[in-house]
Amino acid sequence: MRITFLGGAETVTGSKFLVETGQSRILIDCGLFQGYKWLRERNWQQLALDVHELDAVILTHAHLDHSGYIPVLYKQGFRGQVFTHHATKSLCQILLADSGHLQEEDAKYYSKHKLGKHAHPEPLYDRRTAENSMELFQSIDFDELVEIKDLRFYLQPAGHILGAASIILEAENKKIGFSGDVGRYSDVLMASPRPLPALDHLLMESTYGNRQHSNVDSLGQLADVVNNVARNGGVLLIPAFAVGRAQALQHILASLMAADVIPKIPIYLDSPMAIKVSDIFCEFKSQHRLNTEQCHRMCDVVTYTQSVEESKALAGQKYPHIIIAGSGMATGGRILHHFKRLLGNNKTTVLFTGYQAGGTRGAQLLEGANVVKIHGEWIPVRAKIDSISGLSGHGDYLELCQWLKNSDLTGSTQIHLVHGDAEALDGFRLYLQENTPFAVNVAVYGSVLQV
Repeated sequence: MRITFLGGAETVTGSKFLVETGQSRILIDCGLFQGYKWLRERNWQQLALDVHELDAVILTHAHLDHSGYIPVLYKQGFRGQVFTHHATKSLCQILLADSGHLQEEDAKYYSKHKLGKHAHPEPLYDRRTAENSMELFQSIDFDELVEIKDLRFYLQPAGHILGAASIILEAENKKIGFSGDVGRYSDVLMASPRPLPALDHLLMESTYGNRQHSNVDSLGQLADVVNNVARNGGVLLIPAFAVGRAQALQHILASLMAADVIPKIPIYLDSPMAIKVSDIFCEFKSQHRLNTEQCHRMCDVVTYTQSVEESKALAGQKYPHIIIAGSGMATGGRILHHFKRLLGNNKTTVLFTGYQAGGTRGAQLLEGANVVKIHGEWIPVRAKIDSISGLSGHGDYLELCQWLKNSDLTGSTQIHLVHGDAEALDGFRLYLQENTPFAVNVAVYGSVLQV
């Protein structure tokens, strides 16, 4: 068996792992590269495989850095099946269509304003292609055994977001685990990740491989930020991922308001994608910690702005108020229009609540940038930039190690670190080597692992 690292190696985005056996070729995850321009340019490069020889794709979860390249495969002629959990399929119906729509809108904007180097900028794929690619999806249950020629696999819950799974694959007398993104034991919303079975090899995510989540009360931190914004009469802008983070924020803000910890100021969820996700959240009650009452309450305290006109109308809202909008790393979406309008106002607070990959606007703002470029225009930053870390959907290095220790792995298991920035990968490698019995290495982009 051969595993080729076509993405998610030496970086935290673009996860793609090509698995080849004597009879079959499958792709584990099929994500977009995000962040630095040199990474994003890989999305336009020819993938090192023939899509017509690809038997199937297996997805760990719906986030675009794991699923967002599927419409490109479809555009290139791939017509095999995409296996994933039912919740992941439901989320991909929303995420992929939105991704195509945003790319279309960005291309139109750049063309209209003659921005960039291309006279006629084109999207990587459009909304229709994304919607059509959903015909490939075959959703399955956790623990449902699926056979593809000479290999078989099943999914097991990994926490993180709805439908998120680790993939356990068997072929040629080897058992390989693909961690996907691993959630936390004390997540605000999601249930804990399930321990792994015995494995010969594990491809292990390392997003927080060199960091520990703060023990500071994140709910208290959020309450302090909201109360300060309320006192100052400003706007709180929260860039948020539509899947998971937006719902967690809705739940926490609703709970804080119900307990009279923060004032009942207007909250707007300005993300059609996040609104749709919130609507389906309670369909998969077994995967999260909220009861029916809590699900309904988190939706009741928020005003949904569906249309572009409703989004633009927020410019006329009285202060103070809160706007939650995508995208979580400020790489696109409606949050950018609010940034253009409000970053220059010193009464604005921008709150980041999750990981910001290098090269994204979120990372630039947290690093203290005085200006950021949005739609070809340099926007001055006078707003207060803040962050809280306790809401991350990724386990930190201690939680990941706890997950490994709770699993049935033995000292013979070989771990290959993927999906992390350079510092996180190397930090996690050193920690695992010193504190666990596993042989550990960092996967190299484009390299081949012979199993």
